[in-house]
Amino acid sequence: MPIAVVDVFTALLVIGLLLVAAKWLRVKLPIFQRLFLPASVIGGALGMLIGPQVLGNLVRALDGPEVLAEGLIPPAVLEVWSELPVLLISVVFAALFIGKQIPGIGTIWQIAGPQVALGQSIAWGQYVVGLSVGLLILTPVFGLPPLAGALLEIGFEGGHGTAAGLSDTFEEFGFAEGTDLALGLATIGLLAGVLIGTLIVNWGVRTDRIMLGADGDPVTNAREATDDDLDDLDDREGARNASPSSTDPLSVHIGYVAIAISVGWLLLEALEALELATWGGDDGLELLVHLPLFPMAMLGGVLLQLVLDRTGRQALVDRHLINRLSGSALDLIIVAALATLSLEALGGNLGPFLILAVAGITWNVGAFLLLAPRIIPEYAYERGLGDFGQSMGMTVTGLLLMRIADPPNRSGGLEAFGYKQLLFEPVVGGGLFTAASVPLIAQLGAVPVLIGTAVLMVFWVLVGIRRFGPGTGTTEADHAPSGRAQDPSSPPRR
Repeated sequence: MPIAVVDVFTALLVIGLLLVAAKWLRVKLPIFQRLFLPASVIGGALGMLIGPQVLGNLVRALDGPEVLAEGLIPPAVLEVWSELPVLLISVVFAALFIGKQIPGIGTIWQIAGPQVALGQSIAWGQYVVGLSVGLLILTPVFGLPPLAGALLEIGFEGGHGTAAGLSDTFEEFGFAEGTDLALGLATIGLLAGVLIGTLIVNWGVRTDRIMLGADGDPVTNAREATDDDLDDLDDREGARNASPSSTDPLSVHIGYVAIAISVGWLLLEALEALELATWGGDDGLELLVHLPLFPMAMLGGVLLQLVLDRTGRQALVDRHLINRLSGSALDLIIVAALATLSLEALGGNLGPFLILAVAGITWNVGAFLLLAPRIIPEYAYERGLGDFGQSMGMTVTGLLLMRIADPPNRSGGLEAFGYKQLLFEPVVGGGLFTAASVPLIAQLGAVPVLIGTAVLMVFWVLVGIRRFGPGTGTTEADHAPSGRAQDPSSPPRR
């Protein structure tokens, strides 16, 4: 039955109500603040609780009122929510680089090279661990398809948005429950990232690996900072000061995002046509035809920003407005995805889910503790916490942990982390390879993809250790942006 416009309108209104209720709960219940849970995650959980899977099942089990047999969420709203993430994820990724200065690769490498190497090592390692667990346990013991090996990187490094955005891809290859497992992993990763990250900071302070300045309670300061836009690492003036007399600036910025998505769609269509005319024709290797739109929309955003930079029109874009659009879209995605998450599918695969969760968390923590001090020459833990937090499901978690460990940003880690995204997100963490991983495994098999990702993981580990490690002679001054180097009066970094 086709979705009516009124159903879409109602679905958006209900999400708004859930977000307001979630915001109120977050203010009233300190536990949510201590866990740094976003209101969107709380709102999604509320939607699930009052929907057919929890309230509806409870009412039916107790022979309650028939009017509540399907919960408080109308079926038409749930139908809209199930389709919403696949569409809105393109808005989130299209907005990633619009309004951000895109320097040359050499500049990015000079400033953020160590964190690029660390982040890539952890991300490719998630594929290695996930595919290994899949081949050794999930497929032979639980009967899951080899595609399950990609869930670690999609859920942990990609997060809720990427997991929900790939739902059509999972369904296309007959693994619909993969979306629910990936969303569950993203939720576990979000909670574990904050809790374990805070423990790591405390351990680092006690062992003098992290030196906190006299800036008050760093956790309180970081919590206050989460009310701001932590992803806005490249604030811009310009359009914010423009007169809205002709067109509201927000409307214009919706147009910029639309341009990026349109360019991405054209790129995707061109690539699919090229594949069908060459290696994909006559039952050949079909990969690009299964690629979703959102990674190409991200490239469309990069191309748009490059045009703006080259033509001197970068001031037309207000990064704050772009962030507002992206943040709103991500909130809608998370609420809709979590509210429609299938508890039946999750419960039916509880064993594989727990195995993947434990394996992923163990890899992320172990890789951070082993590799960060060997790849990042100075301020290893303060800066490496950004990559650890991102590897657990959310970029904002990484930024939060960096703020806790280094409140005054003495290490220059925030800037380096922002630059690192330019060489990271186009590939993994929701980038091109993340989107292509499921078709790749389906077409080539798990073993070839495991070998390829293992080679890439080893490559980035070696690049990080041999190019940037403490024994290479590289110092923080070689990479610190804006001249930020280690304060000579501060204790030596371990």
